[in-house]
Amino acid sequence: MTTNLPKLIVFGEALIDFIREDGQHWRSAPGGSCWNVARVGARLGVPTGFAGTVSHDTFGDELMQQSAAAGLDMRFTRQVERPPFLAMVVSKHPPQYFFIGDNSADLAFHAQALPSGWLAAAQIVHFGSLSLARQPLAAHLLDIAQDAHAAGKRISFDPNYRDLMAGPAYRSTLRRMAELATYIKVSDEDLRGLFPELDETSALVQLRAWAPTATILVTRGAAGIQLFTAQEVMFQPAFAAQVVDTVGCGDACVGGWMASLLTRPDAPLASHLQFSAACAAVTCAQQGAYAPGSDEVTARLGSENLSINFDH
Repeated sequence: MTTNLPKLIVFGEALIDFIREDGQHWRSAPGGSCWNVARVGARLGVPTGFAGTVSHDTFGDELMQQSAAAGLDMRFTRQVERPPFLAMVVSKHPPQYFFIGDNSADLAFHAQALPSGWLAAAQIVHFGSLSLARQPLAAHLLDIAQDAHAAGKRISFDPNYRDLMAGPAYRSTLRRMAELATYIKVSDEDLRGLFPELDETSALVQLRAWAPTATILVTRGAAGIQLFTAQEVMFQPAFAAQVVDTVGCGDACVGGWMASLLTRPDAPLASHLQFSAACAAVTCAQQGAYAPGSDEVTARLGSENLSINFDH
């Protein structure tokens, strides 16, 4: 039976951010782009599973607790006896960071541990970020993406560029994931990192050449969002917001986009785009990678004199 399995499955990493607040103090926070996307989907009422592994210690316990609190299907996440995956954020402005996790828990993921029938039940399968730049996990996830594509599932892909992705090894992964993807989300910063030899327009041309039929969403912070289909280009201004923290805004944007597509499949593209922008606006008004709820997003849309019926 697949009726009680999630519609949205997010594969990738969950980690702990250690953020340097000043010369003597650090603040820890659970995070990871893919885990953030999964929590957004669940908080917006979409049955969602985060398919990943975390450590069997205080850090992994916190990730599991917050996963359950967000409403994620806990059958998809395992704790293993490996060290935690840590991101050491030395500076947020400008961004400076490094990772600790040569043999960490995220690398122990195996699809054999997932619930039977998950692929048949899934409607959208999401991949991205560091998980596709860390072996052997990256090769494993690429195989899963190819199997999901062959099964006719919609693939969502958010590269979420980090320094680990520099060089030719990741470029081949980037191309293959773009070829498989139904939906691609990139930021202007991602495009500069992924295609350092190209200007933004040329980078988008290259991405489109690899993914001729994909819908591509490009986020530019306060400058708004563009949506590129094979036939048209749409623009959504950023919602006015008091920015507390931009961490997790891109994850909220893509998670909101997927949630809107799944819960309102007949809505026009402009409506999905508005919802995605509203999710980002709610998140940036909070500290950390906040996962917005549907009531908060609907209220944010209402404040902009927009109307969306969000039916779970």
